[in-house]
Amino acid sequence: MDNKPYLVQMSGNGVHGKSTVNAKSLNMTGVSGKGVHGNGIHHVNVNGSLYPAKAKSRRQRWEVKPSHMANNTLNPIRAIVDGMKLTPNPDKPMIALSIGDPTVFGNLPTDDAVLQAMKDAIDSQKYNGYAPSIGYLKSRQAVANFYSCPEAPLEAEDVILTSGCSQAIDLAISVLCNPGDNILVPCPGFSLYKTLAVSLGIEVKLYNLLPEKSWEADLQHMESLIDERTSCLIVTNPSNPCGSVFSKEHLQKILKVASRHCLPILADEIYSDMVFPGCHCPSMASLSSDVPVLSCGGLAKRWLVPGWRMGWILIHDRNDIFGSEIRQGLVKLSQRILGACSIVQGALESILNNTPQSFYNSTISFIMSNSEICFSELCTVPGLNPVMPSGAMYLMVGIDMDHFPDFKNDVEFTERLVTEQSVFCLPASAFEYPNYFRIVVTVPEEMMVEACGRIREFCQRHYRPRSRDSNDLDQ
Repeated sequence: MDNKPYLVQMSGNGVHGKSTVNAKSLNMTGVSGKGVHGNGIHHVNVNGSLYPAKAKSRRQRWEVKPSHMANNTLNPIRAIVDGMKLTPNPDKPMIALSIGDPTVFGNLPTDDAVLQAMKDAIDSQKYNGYAPSIGYLKSRQAVANFYSCPEAPLEAEDVILTSGCSQAIDLAISVLCNPGDNILVPCPGFSLYKTLAVSLGIEVKLYNLLPEKSWEADLQHMESLIDERTSCLIVTNPSNPCGSVFSKEHLQKILKVASRHCLPILADEIYSDMVFPGCHCPSMASLSSDVPVLSCGGLAKRWLVPGWRMGWILIHDRNDIFGSEIRQGLVKLSQRILGACSIVQGALESILNNTPQSFYNSTISFIMSNSEICFSELCTVPGLNPVMPSGAMYLMVGIDMDHFPDFKNDVEFTERLVTEQSVFCLPASAFEYPNYFRIVVTVPEEMMVEACGRIREFCQRHYRPRSRDSNDLDQ
């Protein structure tokens, strides 16, 4: 018999379709029923030897390089912080006001009802396997029920569960944008938007937020950035890093811009309902009459469990603009990984329905109190201009750099603050907004007071009046 190769399609695991040639009849040895290449197709000759279907690689040496996506992935926070020389003062214990994790210091535990829901889910032994890629139907329905309102009704089919709000944002950007498109992102804003977009070949255009207007969006600037390749407008409300909360009227003005340009909105609402008393924060979707909205949220901040990695996308499809294609696209993207933790999904209905209002109120009361302490302490420090927040868990502080000639920028300012006072605040250059720094206000109250005192001492040491200020003082 000659050695002419034959195409053999095997039966067995990993094989689709029927065998065209029986391997046994060819007296093959050492070949199992599993497809070697994963598709059940083998190139064999009649004496049983196997060889690859493709020509032998011509690569003469090892050359393994990271993908373009990997090379294009950059977290601005890490890029700045990793380059800082952070050597705390050994005589003062470190106070980190830089990490957006409310659990770090242990003073803000989640509610007992949340823990019990998780314990019950584990004890049930019902959630140890794979969940559907978009989440259990019962869990999605629970989220839909929790967030549905007459102005923006939701059903289970409108909810996709994700591995934290970060994955929700990733899926939303990925389904709406192609390489070469651009998205509008608030400045200052959460750095992950740029990290995700740029890695996908999507341009980021920054629209300004105005500190003098409690960080409202500069609508004229926003609209001037829109062109035919703009595929998404991101609105973060309440805001990280600003702690601001947009009014109903301001949200309606943003919606008018989006409507004029037929632009869908990605609403990052992870801090939804984390607003101070007297402040109202309607969802973007509840105010929209025509603009479709993908709202991203999760358990991380309001329920104080960021490590549980439970997020969601709420699909508000005004006038069936998204249609079936965007929904199907989100499902397909969710299938890249089996995202949300099945145990947390099992606990989700109980978490949403049984967490007492007193828990939410207590968290907000604490954050508001710390914000007021921080603001009142720092607004009397020469050279600093804090902006009082209305929600979330952050406060932004402006630095009048002309009064601090020892430092070139906010990065050097915050770096030296660590060296001298062991207080670490995140320079706002990480949010592409120089000469500010962000404070996380979830630390214990006594730590907040101590940190503000050290910041005051630091500023008093380095503050220099302007020359004209000196002249004014002489007169």
